[in-house]
Amino acid sequence: MAEENLTRINKFLSEAGFCSRRAADKLIDQGRVTINGVVPEMGTKIASGDEVKVDGQLIATEEKEKPNVYIAFNKPVGIVCTTDTKREKNNIIDYINFPERIFPIGRLDKPSEGLIFLTSDGDIVNKILRARNNHEKEYIVSVHKPIDSGFVEEMSNGIPILDTITRKCFVEQTGEKEFRIILTQGLNRQIRRMCEFLGYEVTKLKRVRIMNVELDVPVGKWRHITQNELEEIDRLVNSSSKTEEASQLSEAKKDSKPKGIKTKSKATGKRPRKKS
Repeated sequence: MAEENLTRINKFLSEAGFCSRRAADKLIDQGRVTINGVVPEMGTKIASGDEVKVDGQLIATEEKEKPNVYIAFNKPVGIVCTTDTKREKNNIIDYINFPERIFPIGRLDKPSEGLIFLTSDGDIVNKILRARNNHEKEYIVSVHKPIDSGFVEEMSNGIPILDTITRKCFVEQTGEKEFRIILTQGLNRQIRRMCEFLGYEVTKLKRVRIMNVELDVPVGKWRHITQNELEEIDRLVNSSSKTEEASQLSEAKKDSKPKGIKTKSKATGKRPRKKS
């Protein structure tokens, strides 16, 4: 059979709307995917007519012909951004209970609330997750004690966490114990770790914007992303992909410099205080 008629199994699952390619690779690695009854190796390609199953469930190719779904959801605290409905009872999929198969783009911590996208389009997931520029995410954050200009300056200029220094970002104080922050990277529990480094504990974290889409539905509710919003998202991620190589070169230059990451607060010159 001609090579061009074959499709990688992870791409097939993505285009079928089952999950992203990254999630598909994990399923394959866990042995939960079969092709014609056989557990495939990573990178295996399938042909038209092959029977693909995940956890014994048949993945119908007809689903690729359905129009893709794009949802903006206001996630409540306590809901987990996972498609694993068997292992996590408080999963986002069962909570929304959408009639078609969808999955989240990225993640939002269980104790956090706010905007997250869900879709049946695996390609847009990959585009957004690969985007290194123009992928702004805005949050309103409350902490357990008053903040000041020193806190804002340090948060803005980068904090050493997870063996790296966070990118410079916009931070604005909006209350005695509250601030607004706009990130262009998504390190694991990034804002919480940044605050913790400076001796602050996050008491509330709410994401209010992703790129050009703002949170405008009540907690626990969702709406379809509009065509105009989708077109702007596509423009942003395509613009980002054009500059991704330059961005990677820039990051490589940073990585080539001596690390010497200090674990002391820049403003005080002291290590972050332990929580009392």
